[in-house]
Amino acid sequence: MKNRPSSLKTIPAVDELLFHLQPEKYSAPYALVLRTIRTAVKQVRQELLKGKEIADVPAYTRALAGKLLNTVTRSSLRGVINGTGIVLHTGLGRAPISEKLVDRVRDRISGYSNVELDIRTGKRGERIQHVEALLCTLTGAESAVVVNNNAAAVLIMLNSIAENKEVIISRGQQVEIGGSFRIPDVIRKSGCIMKEIGTTNKTHLRDYSAAVTPQTGAILVAHTSNYKIKGFTSEVPLSELAELARKRRIPLLLDLGSGAIADLVSLGLPDEPVVSRFIRRGAQAVTFSGDKLLGGPQAGIICGKKTLLRKIRDNALYRALRCDKITYALLEETLRTYHDSKEISSTNLALHLLTRSPQQLKTMGVTVTDKLPVKLLETYRIRLVETQVEAGSGSLPTEFIPSVALEMVEPTGKPAQLAAKFRHASVPVIGYIHGNKFRIDLKAIDEGETGLLISLLTEVLS
Repeated sequence: MKNRPSSLKTIPAVDELLFHLQPEKYSAPYALVLRTIRTAVKQVRQELLKGKEIADVPAYTRALAGKLLNTVTRSSLRGVINGTGIVLHTGLGRAPISEKLVDRVRDRISGYSNVELDIRTGKRGERIQHVEALLCTLTGAESAVVVNNNAAAVLIMLNSIAENKEVIISRGQQVEIGGSFRIPDVIRKSGCIMKEIGTTNKTHLRDYSAAVTPQTGAILVAHTSNYKIKGFTSEVPLSELAELARKRRIPLLLDLGSGAIADLVSLGLPDEPVVSRFIRRGAQAVTFSGDKLLGGPQAGIICGKKTLLRKIRDNALYRALRCDKITYALLEETLRTYHDSKEISSTNLALHLLTRSPQQLKTMGVTVTDKLPVKLLETYRIRLVETQVEAGSGSLPTEFIPSVALEMVEPTGKPAQLAAKFRHASVPVIGYIHGNKFRIDLKAIDEGETGLLISLLTEVLS
């Protein structure tokens, strides 16, 4: 207690710490560096006042300030190894973008680009010009619009086409997806009036027909992309709905969600109807995500009839929800990976990862285990196991894809500790616990990351 005042006097001044730590070497605003140093000084003062014995207060303070600065000035958004097996993992950024594809767009996103300039005429152009022809060719639509995600796409589609009018929707399609995004809420927020028809498990064409009034603004079909209802069920085929909509002159709108453009069955994946099929069957506007089964950046895509899409482009909300040059550049290159619905370039990383066979994954796993020290293999009982994974982000619901994982056992018997160690590696590795064992699934890990994975396994387990 007697030494406490003298110890407090040895705490370095803020100016002294600033001189010692050299703020210019940290990639952070000077004000943040200053605040962090003051926090360190305050913490040391409080520790001393509580009676903590510190042998070298100046050195302790400098070390603490440096540690805090390293924490707050390091980017919180980091690259990780996705060992969950879920390729379209919302928490990890959904569809991964390949380095080759990023390299192709680097010059378009690092400097200036003609995002809204028609170079041919020298006049102002439309952003959609960079991807509209590609989208229309791949989907069979007349026109297209791109906004910042599919929730925005549904919102602006409804607001543009049916504001202040009734939107007919089956009770069995009032879906909720991650983040509490609910179709009924979006309908209301778009300024439309929801008109429910049918029941949870059965809705008939007569239900739709009876619901049409002079106040009807649209019929909305919400594809149940993140769950399936089985058993005593019935829903109206889209072609029949399209015929009703045509006769009653009502727009037929479809929220598709995942939005596959590729023929997934031909690629060895579970079936998911392609966007072009819905366009052919009469949907007049279809919304889907850019960062799910398409394999591109976060975006909400609307394809359909020119008359309806023009209303969306003319909506004041379009400016608030539009995408930037980075999204357009990445989306354009992603669309160019589709030679046709059955042949997709490996630069579409999401589809490349989804379509790799278990044998390919096993070969990759053997490469990893062969490079690890025998002692680590024995200590953690590392082995390759067959697994079943999901595509993720509500895509291909109730369907599982065969995969292979590295499975290991924490010697202390606490797999959560092992999971934490991998999360705190120099490059975080995100795996999962199954049956009291820790797994790193290989489904969402690219072959090019094999060397890094071996290095991280050695780092964490040694």
